[in-house]
Amino acid sequence: MEEPFLRIEGVSKDFGSFQAVRNVSLTVGKGEIFSLLGGSGCGKTTLLRMLAGFEEPTAGRIFLDGRDMAGVPPWERPVHMMFQSYAIFPHMTVEANVGYGLKHEKGLTKAQKAARVAEMLELVQLTPFAHRKPHQISGGQRQRVALARALARQPKLLLLDEPLAALDKKLREHTQFELMSIQERTGVTFIVVTHDQEEAMTLSDRIAVMDKGEVKQVGSPTEIYEFPHSRFVAGFIGSVNSFEATVLSREDRALRLSVPGLGGEVLARDVPGVVAGQSVTLAVRPEKLALSKDRPQSPNVFQGHVKDLAYFGKDSLYRVTLPGALVQAHAVNARRGDEGARVADWNDAVWLAFDPASAIVLAD
Repeated sequence: MEEPFLRIEGVSKDFGSFQAVRNVSLTVGKGEIFSLLGGSGCGKTTLLRMLAGFEEPTAGRIFLDGRDMAGVPPWERPVHMMFQSYAIFPHMTVEANVGYGLKHEKGLTKAQKAARVAEMLELVQLTPFAHRKPHQISGGQRQRVALARALARQPKLLLLDEPLAALDKKLREHTQFELMSIQERTGVTFIVVTHDQEEAMTLSDRIAVMDKGEVKQVGSPTEIYEFPHSRFVAGFIGSVNSFEATVLSREDRALRLSVPGLGGEVLARDVPGVVAGQSVTLAVRPEKLALSKDRPQSPNVFQGHVKDLAYFGKDSLYRVTLPGALVQAHAVNARRGDEGARVADWNDAVWLAFDPASAIVLAD
């Protein structure tokens, strides 16, 4: 079996009596984009700083490309960290900023350094801006300057701490795809720290969801979203409707649940190890709920009234009052020119339905 490019074994970090990172074990493959996702104070940046060598683990070990990083200072690690602030020198040109890390690079001639800088500028599409100062370019371009400077030293591992946080939403979405393209062309392993779920879902090959210093789940974006292991992960990744439920029986590879909040029984996808009488949580994503004015044919159907809604163009978000719960549901709007773009309006009686395969049962 091939040795993972990055291996983190039982790593913890204490600051006095506070434990910022608790017994984290992870592996990352070469050329992977791996995200550490979590809210403020969950330990993701502390873990990143230990990978960079700015902090030493209180316990555990970190191996990079087969080498134990214990005691290895930051400047001797094949790692570069791109900070949230970008840390670009305002008095230097774009070209000088990109080449700054090569000033003391041994084994490179002046011509080779200039060629490396030109290559990086071309990679991030900043060649026409080489002689401008940072204040003369946009926020997205400054982000690319920082990325080019980080890649110029040809690190084996690039650490990105909230790399897109300073950009507006539209530019952030565009830059996500630029980052993915650059990573694919260079083959450098990226580890991204972010609190933005959409950013992690878009960028990552795999995601580690963190909370209170611990890794709660590791998986692909699809696995994390569709098959969360806990209430925390289900609620942190995207929107979700959650209901307390009791398992009644197992029927034909499905679970029958009593869900008071929905006012009846539902069928949900089976979960190994769950037994009759057990208390669980039923979670259903808003986009998995089909909303209509006519009763649909489905094993899970409930009637309610539209309390309020938000129109987003191609779809609308509805909040529907059921006998014991307030539920969120997405519905695609009709095409422009069609009569009645929205499926329903305020105070309308509507039906909600969902497929058993879309219902997540959480037993944590």
